[in-house]
Amino acid sequence: MRILVTNDDGIYSPGIAALAKVALRFGEVQIVAPDVEQSSMGHAITASRPLYYKKSPITFEGLDAYRVNGTPADCVALGTHLWAKTDVVLSGINMGLNLGNSMWHSGTLAAAKQAVLLGMKGIAISTPAGKTEPDFEKLDPFVEKALAAVIENPHLNLININLPPDPQGLQWTRQSVRLYDGKIVPGIDPMGRKHYWFTVIPLEPAEEGTDRYAVENGYVSITPLRLDLTHEGELTKALQTQPVS
Repeated sequence: MRILVTNDDGIYSPGIAALAKVALRFGEVQIVAPDVEQSSMGHAITASRPLYYKKSPITFEGLDAYRVNGTPADCVALGTHLWAKTDVVLSGINMGLNLGNSMWHSGTLAAAKQAVLLGMKGIAISTPAGKTEPDFEKLDPFVEKALAAVIENPHLNLININLPPDPQGLQWTRQSVRLYDGKIVPGIDPMGRKHYWFTVIPLEPAEEGTDRYAVENGYVSITPLRLDLTHEGELTKALQTQPVS
């Protein structure tokens, strides 16, 4: 199995090194990641300037790694072009959870989505990050168990995995969809200029069976996703009540 490992935190993130270490247990590995952090970049692609790749000055588990002047989706497109016959793209381990609504703007998940758009399996993996780095050694066996559950499953193409800091098991979950209260936090930079931070406050608790509920209760969340955003129920109603010709 040929596995491309990428992320949105950048080539120097310890999370990508931890993921590459586990990926080697499943096949041949190549690493291609952004040269700078691209968190919350979503599925942006670079169309207004050329892309370049350079060999990273650091190696991972003896593997060569390459940095790209682009987004996570760019890295997947370029990496799979340069390294033909890639089977799986692993994105992560992201320093920060990608649960529920955050899937919409996650650069980590976008890399996995780009893989699926190109005909490969895409798997995104994330864990919370606070004032200290995650304990990747503790997470290692759970990353391996989660990958073993999905990486060779022919019925799963796009998978979002989130690990709590101290996992006690794995759960299959659905995406948590909660309403949020958008909040703008103003501030002043050292030059005296106004700036603003955008954040959100959840208005509802996580529902049982969702990715967020699983992680909040100490379980690794494994959520199968798809690219098709069509709401079949609403489409059926629309066709029944307002048919078009």
